[in-house]
Amino acid sequence: MAVALNVGLATDAADMVLISFFLSGALKMIHLTNISKQYGSQILFKNASLQILAGTRAGLVGANGTGKTTIFNLITGEEDADGGEISRSKQVTIGYFSQDVGEMSGRSALAEVMSAVSDVVELGRTMKAMEAAMAEPMDDNAMETLLSAYGEAAEAFENRGGYDLETRAQTVLTGLGIGPADYDRPVESFSGGWKMRIALAKILTICPNVLLLDEPTNHLDMESIIWLENWLTTEFKGALLMTCHDHDFMNRVVSRTIEVAHHTTTTYGGNYDFYIQEREIRMAQLVASHRRQKEMLAKEENFIARFKARVSHASQVQSRIKKLEKIERIELPEYQKVIKFEFPEIPRSGDDVVLLDRLGKIWETPDREPKTVFTDISGQITRQDKIAVVGVNGAGKSTLLKILAGKTDPTQGRFRIGAGVNIGYFSQHAMDILDPGKTVFETVQAALPLKGIGVIRNLCAAFLFSGDDVDKQVKQLSGGEKSRVVLATILGRSVNFLVLDEPTNHLDIQSREVLLQALKDFAGTLVLVSHDRHFLRCLVDRVFEIDQGKMTAYKGDYEYYLSKTGRDHKAI
Repeated sequence: MAVALNVGLATDAADMVLISFFLSGALKMIHLTNISKQYGSQILFKNASLQILAGTRAGLVGANGTGKTTIFNLITGEEDADGGEISRSKQVTIGYFSQDVGEMSGRSALAEVMSAVSDVVELGRTMKAMEAAMAEPMDDNAMETLLSAYGEAAEAFENRGGYDLETRAQTVLTGLGIGPADYDRPVESFSGGWKMRIALAKILTICPNVLLLDEPTNHLDMESIIWLENWLTTEFKGALLMTCHDHDFMNRVVSRTIEVAHHTTTTYGGNYDFYIQEREIRMAQLVASHRRQKEMLAKEENFIARFKARVSHASQVQSRIKKLEKIERIELPEYQKVIKFEFPEIPRSGDDVVLLDRLGKIWETPDREPKTVFTDISGQITRQDKIAVVGVNGAGKSTLLKILAGKTDPTQGRFRIGAGVNIGYFSQHAMDILDPGKTVFETVQAALPLKGIGVIRNLCAAFLFSGDDVDKQVKQLSGGEKSRVVLATILGRSVNFLVLDEPTNHLDIQSREVLLQALKDFAGTLVLVSHDRHFLRCLVDRVFEIDQGKMTAYKGDYEYYLSKTGRDHKAI
């Protein structure tokens, strides 16, 4: 998790330098012009350009490895371009949130967030010193100079939100799910996912001119995602550039989409849905132009082949050869690889898949009071149901899925699995227990020992591990790649009851769409937890909501659930 405040201006101890550091005014945004960048033989960019203009909200999209993170690093100055020009004002402040976890210890959660605005706090101290100086006798010229400097400092302090720093930090922390009871909790006591929320809170609290967010919704629950979405669209006034795998989040936050592909960038003047539609139109036009050019070239080449030996046509042949040499060939880009998967034939389960009768669960942890997760949960899951389990963070969604998957027992009540039910269970914890020394192929083969080598290789290829990729060790894989390995080991089996806890985490949007289609086609029963609202809208036909230890079943899809609970479906 990187926290960067890039102001492009060196500071020293002098108060006037500190004041000028914060002077506001007409700020130029950031321009990348004709950028070239490569690592060894891998070319990322050739003459690529993009602009970050004041107040714009842009989404950065593209396949893994195309250079999205490199663009962030070029903007912040962490990397240099091989060619081209990067222009950014010295007065621009850049807040950069990435997936790299930084060191956090020795502070409370609130103090950690406040540490990101220590420069603004220092400016406040300088203002107080200036106020004390103004109370002392001095000549008119000195007072005029001091008043002028104080006015500029006060304006900068206000622009950076200096008058409500702690309140803002508390608001952001609470919005991201860390409430007042945890403000003073030592930051090292938080898990990795919660530390990411603290790091995100630090970035949001500094009020940068340019906000760079790399997958900000990872590790956030639905409520925090909605809060962040509203904050970015209503509270944040600067420019935004972000990557995000959440379809709905992208659609609601961004008004420009920048595609990174084929060694360049292409800007589309709309949200993600607009980008998909416009990209298809442009691709259709490109394919048509390519076909027409191919037909024209074939015709010209045929003429040259027929008449090149005839003296009477020599001038015409030479003319056409020169013409062909000058024509710039239209090239069709390679399509991005995505998951292509079809479920194997599955055995039919009984109509009654799961019965929940007055179920309760209490977690007992050494040195802590027992925690009641939920009580008196009753319901029934029938064959071919596709059910979303929803609720606030900590409501017990994952605990219920663990019970359904047989990974933990209920503390009370009756729980019964129906006849012929074969369970496949996905959780984020499964990624952590993968054997780091095994290859992708060995991992999948161990999960499906009765499958032949050809079947295993085809399954790996369906989840984007082809060629030498199957020989990669798990310890070399990214989070998204590990997630795909686990999904392959589960979905490759003949299971008729899928229990999936956040299956889309770490998957890019295109892979999510293909997984979504596969789950739509799944002939068995499905229960899942997901914070991807687009996924829920398109997939589920029932909703179980856990709230304050109780569960309510809604016999309708996700939109039906929203309407029955009175929630604003435009914001959820």
